Amino acid sequence: MIAADESLETLRAEHEALIQFLYLAPVGLVQAGMDGEIVMINPISAQLLMPLSPDGNLTNLFAALEDVAPDLRLQCRQYPSNHGMVFEGLHIHLRASDQGRATPQILSLTLLKLDDTRLMAVIKDVTAEVRRERQLRQSDAWLNAILTRISDYALAALDRHGRLCDWNDSIARVTGFGEHVVGSPYSVFYPQDAMTPEHLLDRLREADHNGWSMDEGLRLRADGSQFWGSALIAPLPDREAFDLDDRDVDHDRDCAPAYCLILRDISDKRAASEKRRQAAFCDHLTSLANRRAFFEAADLELDRAAHTPRQLALVVFDADHFKHINDRHGHPAGDRVLCDLANALRDTFRAVDTVARIGGEEFAVLLPSTGLAQALAIAERLCVAVSTRLVAVDGAEIAYTVSAGVAVLAAGAAGASNGIDALIKRADQALYAAKTGGRNRVAAWTPDLPNHENTPQRSRHAG
Repeated sequence: MIAADESLETLRAEHEALIQFLYLAPVGLVQAGMDGEIVMINPISAQLLMPLSPDGNLTNLFAALEDVAPDLRLQCRQYPSNHGMVFEGLHIHLRASDQGRATPQILSLTLLKLDDTRLMAVIKDVTAEVRRERQLRQSDAWLNAILTRISDYALAALDRHGRLCDWNDSIARVTGFGEHVVGSPYSVFYPQDAMTPEHLLDRLREADHNGWSMDEGLRLRADGSQFWGSALIAPLPDREAFDLDDRDVDHDRDCAPAYCLILRDISDKRAASEKRRQAAFCDHLTSLANRRAFFEAADLELDRAAHTPRQLALVVFDADHFKHINDRHGHPAGDRVLCDLANALRDTFRAVDTVARIGGEEFAVLLPSTGLAQALAIAERLCVAVSTRLVAVDGAEIAYTVSAGVAVLAAGAAGASNGIDALIKRADQALYAAKTGGRNRVAAWTPDLPNHENTPQRSRHAG
């Protein structure tokens, strides 16, 4: 009996030590049931998650993260094993307004399935780490371009405006273009909707600033076929110094080689590249860009707009009465509707636009070099197209509509007070106006729209 009592006391002491460890751990730890109900949470987790809880009542992990990580329930439900790592280091981008900060905060979430009834979440603030990671990704891309064996590439000289200065056999070999391509901007190698004139010059400025600029994506051959390629632009070391915006130059200097373009066909590496991109930057359910990709794209576009003023439009879409769809047809049917909406968005917008799922039934599209009239027209076209679609689920056909809010950052307005959060806030106000105006419509932000942040109807779950 004494031995049993001593053993029980030992277990109690070990349990107490474990609890103390969990509460004092330098990272956030949450134990929850398979439905997300929180059983144990340490102070760091509470500090990070409490501002996300819509009602300030932190009782369910999935509910707290639903607006910023809408896939958690689905991923847990689809995880095939009765234990193991559901995912590791998922980056969750929060809006600055969520945390009262000047810039978005980024959390890293690792989710473990302990058994059929328990989950363990590990949460960290990785805002600073992600900034360093972006710089390392660029360095890795540069090193890969240098060190990877190049089987086939096109080498071309560009003038200070990004136009091809000459033609050679390597250009013909990789792209099929003939000598007539001389004088064309290098965007001739890109699909029609994959680059704007402003983006073309952005790449040159980034090369000036960093010593190089590189991107991967679909490229275009002369016969209209496409391939997966990488394009590296670097300034020529012996070029004359000049200002890209200076137009008071003679013709010879204007057309002189200023940059080197290396265009590679890396179609054989596309599968591995896409797998990495999908894991880090794609929404699990819809395969659109996720919040991480959206905020990174927004940061880049705002930085570009600050250096070279241009308009930047944002459209926020929200599925109307989505809660009713889930309640009537079930969550799997709701997921099918979201995937159908994602396909409609993908078909409507340009390759240069960033189309992302940023919440449960909330989507955002960032449109570079786009004014209000054009953004409104595209958003209205999407709403009309969606209103004619039917989603077939288990013998039923589900009709649905969406509402949209449009906001535009005026040329020259990029700055700390006009960042992505200000743009999102304006688009949200316009979306609210569309919802209260009857849904299945588009509204544009105007200064006289009410601030509805504390209005109960604003809940995204209200549809």
